[in-house]
Amino acid sequence: MLRAGGLLGLAAVIGTALVAITYIGTHEKSAENEREFLMRSLTAIVPESTFDNDIFNDTITVVSPRLLGTPNAVTVYRARRNGEPVAVVLTPVAPDGYNGNIKLLIAIRFDGSLGGVRVVAHRETPGLGDDIEIERSSWITTFNNHSLDNLNVSRWRVKKDGGEFDQFTGATITPRAIVKAVYQSLQYFAANRDALFAIEKQDEQ
Repeated sequence: MLRAGGLLGLAAVIGTALVAITYIGTHEKSAENEREFLMRSLTAIVPESTFDNDIFNDTITVVSPRLLGTPNAVTVYRARRNGEPVAVVLTPVAPDGYNGNIKLLIAIRFDGSLGGVRVVAHRETPGLGDDIEIERSSWITTFNNHSLDNLNVSRWRVKKDGGEFDQFTGATITPRAIVKAVYQSLQYFAANRDALFAIEKQDEQ
């Protein structure tokens, strides 16, 4: 009986260890996949040929609930070339999507023009609101090269509201939320451009 109990105990320990190893391996793979997805998304809106720093690690965090859509800290990725500022990528939230938060990457060049926008997470309705995804539609690219200077404030709306940007058939709330988030991100950048590049990199504690 003692021997059987010992074998059962050993089997339990081995089983627990295998589960732990599998979890760690899966967790590490998931983190690696997330990093690769983020890097692809970053370089899609800030081409690698335009910067020579480690954009993934040249980061700071900022807080602006009103303009960046969340009370939480928002990561800012900074692109530089020969030490000179090229662009930032903000990671704001559009809080008023049809089904809640829409997480974004928004690249803004040093001159204030948009390098590109990408959606990185959302819960919008499949077949309606998910046209915000670059894989499904080119709609998200209509922001490219726009700025506060070349598009009047009244045009930063969907066409249904008298603005510049298309809405989707049967889905106006989703694109409206993203247009608002992009416009507010441009406002934030305009008010903080020099500081965003001047702040020292914030290392994780």
